Amino acid sequence: MTGPTTPGTGESAVDSDQPDEQVQESTVLLIETAATENIASSESSSTRATNGHRNWSKVLAFGVIPACALLLALGAGFLKWQDGSARSADLARTASVEVARNSTIAMLSYRPDTAEQQLGAARDLLTGAFRDSYTSLTNDVVIPGAKQQQISATASVPAAASVSATVDHAAVLVFVNQTMIVGTGAPTDSASAVRVTMDKIGGHWLVSAFDPIG
Repeated sequence: MTGPTTPGTGESAVDSDQPDEQVQESTVLLIETAATENIASSESSSTRATNGHRNWSKVLAFGVIPACALLLALGAGFLKWQDGSARSADLARTASVEVARNSTIAMLSYRPDTAEQQLGAARDLLTGAFRDSYTSLTNDVVIPGAKQQQISATASVPAAASVSATVDHAAVLVFVNQTMIVGTGAPTDSASAVRVTMDKIGGHWLVSAFDPIG
C-alpha cells in the first residue's frame, strides 16, 4: 500500500520548490551582474580620472612650464638690456659734458703768437659743416686779427649740463666766461650760454654745432 497523497497534486508537491529556487538563482545572478557592472564602471571612471590627470600633467610639462620659463627668460633679458642701455646713456652723458667743456675752452682761447696752432688744434675737435665754417672764420678773421692787433682770448666754463644723450649723439648746455685783451688795453669780460651739439664718430665725441643762446 502506498502512503497518503495530497489530493490533486501527486508529484507536484515535491516540485513546488523549484520556482522559488530559480527566482533565488536569478536574483543572485542579477546582484552579481550589477556588482560586476558597478566595479567595471568604477574602474572605468578611475581610468578616465587617471588619464585626465596624465593629460593635464602633459599640458603642464610640455606647455605651461616651458612658456613660463620663456617669459622669465625674456623678462630677464629685457631688464638686462634696459640696465645696459641706462648705463650706456649715463656714460654718454658724462663723457659728452666733459668733451663739450674742453672743446669750448679750446675753440675760444688763443694768443697772438700761437693763434694759428691753437685754433688749428681746436678744429680737430669738430666735425661736419660746423668744422668747415669754423675753419673759414678762424683762418679769414680770427687768426689775422689776433696777429695784427695783438688780441688774446681766454675762455673758462663755470658750469655745463647735459640736455640729452644717447650712445652716439648728445647736446650740452655750456656757460662760458671769456676775457679778451686787445694790445695793451684793459681786459674785457663777457658771459654767454651756448648749446653744444656733438656726435660720436670713431669712438670720439666731436662738436657738430655751436649755437649761442639768448
